[in-house]
Amino acid sequence: MPTVSPTPITPPHEHVVTAREALEPLYERLELHTESTLLSAAMAAGWPAEEATRALAALRLQDALNILCRANRGPGISMHSPRAE
Repeated sequence: MPTVSPTPITPPHEHVVTAREALEPLYERLELHTESTLLSAAMAAGWPAEEATRALAALRLQDALNILCRANRGPGISMHSPRAE
C-alpha cells in the first residue's frame, strides 16, 4: 500500500501573499468566463448584445447592493423598487 506524505500547511503569518492576492487571479478568470457564457447564451436566445450587457450590469449591481445591505444588516434594495429606478 503506498504511503502518502503529509503536505505541510503554511501558517497565515508566514504567507508571502494575502488570501485575496492569491484568489484574485482565479476570481477574475471565473468572472470573465461567467460573463462571456451569460452574454453568449443571451445572444443565442436572440437578445441584442447591448441589451444583454445592460441586463448583466443590472444583475451585478443588484448583487453588489445585496452584499452591501447584508454587510450592513440593512434591508435589501430590489431592482423592482421605486428607489432603484
